[in-house]
Amino acid sequence: MDDLKNRLVNCFATVFPDLDVAEIPDLSMASMAEWDSVATVTLVALIEEEFGIEADIDELAEEMSFDTIVDYLATR
Repeated sequence: MDDLKNRLVNCFATVFPDLDVAEIPDLSMASMAEWDSVATVTLVALIEEEFGIEADIDELAEEMSFDTIVDYLATR
C-alpha cells in the first residue's frame, strides 16, 4: 500500500478502532452502520489534519468510501 493509503488507513483506524486494519480499504458508508454523520465529520477533520488540506465535505459525503476518499486526495 502506498503512503497516501497508509495514512488514510490510520485516519479510519482512529475513527473506527474496532475494525481490523485489513478491512478498512473495503469500507463504505453503505457497508457500515457505525459510519454515521458524526463519524463522517470526525473522519474528515482527521483527513484535513493528516493531509494538510481543507476538504469539501459536500463533495466527499456523497457515496463516501475509502476508495472515493483516496481518489479525492489523489487530486489534491
